[in-house]
Order: sequence, then C-alpha cells, then structure tokens
Amino acid sequence: MKIAIIGCGNMGMAFAKAFLKFDLVKKEDFLLVEKGEDRLEKLASFQPGVITGTVGQQIAEYDLIILSVKPQDFHSVAQALKPVMQPQQIVLSIMAGITIQSIQEGLAHKQVIRAMPNTPAMLGMGITAYAASEEVDSKHMHKIENLINATGRSVFLEDEDQLNAVTALSGSGPAYFFYMVKAMIEAGKDMGFEESVASLLVKQTMLGSYHLIQTADRSLDDLIKAVTSKGGTTEAALQQFEKGGLADTLKNGIATAQKRSIELSKG
Repeated sequence: MKIAIIGCGNMGMAFAKAFLKFDLVKKEDFLLVEKGEDRLEKLASFQPGVITGTVGQQIAEYDLIILSVKPQDFHSVAQALKPVMQPQQIVLSIMAGITIQSIQEGLAHKQVIRAMPNTPAMLGMGITAYAASEEVDSKHMHKIENLINATGRSVFLEDEDQLNAVTALSGSGPAYFFYMVKAMIEAGKDMGFEESVASLLVKQTMLGSYHLIQTADRSLDDLIKAVTSKGGTTEAALQQFEKGGLADTLKNGIATAQKRSIELSKG
C-alpha cells in the first residue's frame, strides 16, 4: 500500500514511524506533505520517503491519504486535494472535530474513515477509535485497522457521533493524567521533597498502579480497598477527595470536553 500523509506534525509522524517500524509500508511508498519549513528540514533528516511542501498531482498515485492537518486548515487543503483525488483512494482523517460528511463534501469523495488517536500513539501505546462511511468495504477496513494498530490499539465505532465522547475521554485523557501527576508531585514538594525525588515517587507509583490494573484479577474498587486501612492514611485522603468532589469534578470536566467536541464538529 502506498500512503500519503498530509500534515506531518507529532501525530502524523507517529503514524509514519509506526508503519515503518512494523514494516507495513516501504519508505519509497511514502509521500509526506508538510508546509512548515522547519518541519520539512526535520523530515529530510528522517528520510521517510518522498517529501514535498505542497499538495500536487503525485497524490493520485497513492492508495491511502491520511489527513493530519489542523482542523482549521482543512478547507484550504481540501481545495488543493479535491482536483487530484482518485475514486479508488481511501481517506483516513485524524483531524479532531471534522465529520465524515464534511470531509466527503469538501473532497467530493465518498470513501472516508475518521479516527481519533491520542498522543501515546507516538510510543506505539495509543488507543484510536474510528468510524467509517458506508462506502468503505471490509477489505479496506481490515487494512486500515492493521495500520492503526501499529500505533497501539483500536476500537471500531458504528456510530460516528461517539467520536465526540472518545475525544473527551481518551483523546484528551493523557492531559488529565499529566494534570494529576503534576498535582501529586507538587504535593510531594510541599511536604519537603526535592522535585526529582517527588517526581520519581509519583511516576513510579502511577506506572506500578497501571500494571496492577492490567494484571490483577480484581475490580478497581477492590484494588482501592486493598490499599485502604480503616482509620489509616489512605482513608483520610480518600475522604478529603470525596469531600472536595474530586470524582464529580473529573466527570464534569470530561462531559464539558465532550460538549466542546460536539460544538467544534458542528463548526
């Protein structure tokens, strides 16, 4: 499969590097389109395939077109891309908030898959949810799924509207964890630790806790109880979290992110 990636920022390059790492695409079968001069220089050192600064006729030679530009840049990209699109090509969009219908209308092209990855895809540990137009057949869906799985794991959604919830939950999710880790490190510093020590304590605690979640045959409630002694320190902290409405604040924040995603998808 020959792949063109339009927009080679962090996420576009995460996909490119994953495809190359698992030998899913040959370097010579890549076309990378990037308008930023600084990024073009970095791409040249990476040498992933054909590199260009503009959308041109050569796009017609590629089987899959990955749209990884900022949503606000889609209109201008679509104007350049529309005249050179071929009927058999598949479009995979990883742009936030741009619906399948909007992409179809902008490109006058029916075979569109819309995906929402998250930043751990840069390490091959992402989670990507995706939906597809009815014109994409099962053979092509299977190929695209294999490509996406090179960046981590994937979930297919029958209902494209659920991608707004995905954006709020897992798309934005890494920032929520970073926020909590930062707060815990700050708490450690307030208790007298050097930042490096507080950072080590918190990061390793999160890493170990993640592996417990993944490997322990116990519910999250059971895992919480296993750490919590009656009248002990963990109970005191959890009671303060409840008093401060931490769980509700998190859920409300995620719901607000979903609402914003819906607003953005409507333009």
